[in-house]
Amino acid sequence: MLSVADIRLFLFDMDGTLYLGDQLFPFTKELLATIREQGKRYLFMTNNSSKSVEDYVKKLARLGIEADGGDFITSAQATIHYLKNHHPDLRFYVGGTKSLLAEFAAAGLDVTDEREGQIDAVVLGFDTELTFRKLDDLSRLLRSDIPYIATHPDYVCPTEYGSVPDCGAVTEMLWYATGRRPVVVGKPEPLMPELAMEREGVSPAETLVTGDRLYTDIECGIRAGCKSLLVFSGETTREQYEAAERKPTFAAESCAELLAALKAL
Repeated sequence: MLSVADIRLFLFDMDGTLYLGDQLFPFTKELLATIREQGKRYLFMTNNSSKSVEDYVKKLARLGIEADGGDFITSAQATIHYLKNHHPDLRFYVGGTKSLLAEFAAAGLDVTDEREGQIDAVVLGFDTELTFRKLDDLSRLLRSDIPYIATHPDYVCPTEYGSVPDCGAVTEMLWYATGRRPVVVGKPEPLMPELAMEREGVSPAETLVTGDRLYTDIECGIRAGCKSLLVFSGETTREQYEAAERKPTFAAESCAELLAALKAL
């Protein structure tokens, strides 16, 4: 039974949960409106580091959803937090989109996507602008014992036509090339929901993490001590859910069932 009476903060994965690619699920607008009408709070919690928060605000606007920067907690934001706390004053080679580099730079980090000059650490994101030149740069840089951080571990990113390789797929390529594995910041690590709960002043018992992946979204919720909801509208199948050792608090075909549970309160 999907019970959400005690939930004050809803943390939503985006792709595969609220939309697929550029196709909004039919229940999404009403779901978000209902949460607000009931005096509750939601945040979009995404591992996808190919877009900045500003880019996501624009994308949601195109899909008909009004949002601002305060409605997000992203792996890029969590990575900025991590880098500032663990690796201050370093110069980072960023294997990512121009959007990710701009977001890091705006936060005061010293970043580049050129291998020349001093490089103190490597950060890898979901790079939809990936080239072999970047893979070569990363392979060369990771030969030295410098810090190596990945924004998230997702192997694939769901789209309306299937899946494409994500950050985790590239980290696997680089592991075969260099023998190096990164420190991972985004889901399934608990930092993102921890930052969100601190920001909103709620407890894990009052927080629901919702997403379509067992190994990132749900595992993240479990590690953060939150309640969790797995939906089958994205990557995970019901068969994979049944076989999983670590299961969410709830499972549903889609967030349409969450909407129904909210309207029944």
